[in-house]
Amino acid sequence: MTVKAYIMMNVKTGTEDEICKELAGYEEVEEVSTIYGQYDAVIKVGVDDMKQLDSFILTKLRSISNIILTATMLISKEYS
Repeated sequence: MTVKAYIMMNVKTGTEDEICKELAGYEEVEEVSTIYGQYDAVIKVGVDDMKQLDSFILTKLRSISNIILTATMLISKEYS
């Protein structure tokens, strides 16, 4: 079963483009967007299982020093 999630991020001011371009290169990332409002950017990720999601967040996202805060929202159902 594939696990998908949106991860909202607050980043250091002025680093939005740099961070989003870096995240777009990760195989787990399906979409990357800068946004207005409470968060600065959002990514949609798709992984094989929760263990892989945990690894992505802990080893890849948290290694980017200009990401200040993340909020992960698991996708329960998608519609097209």
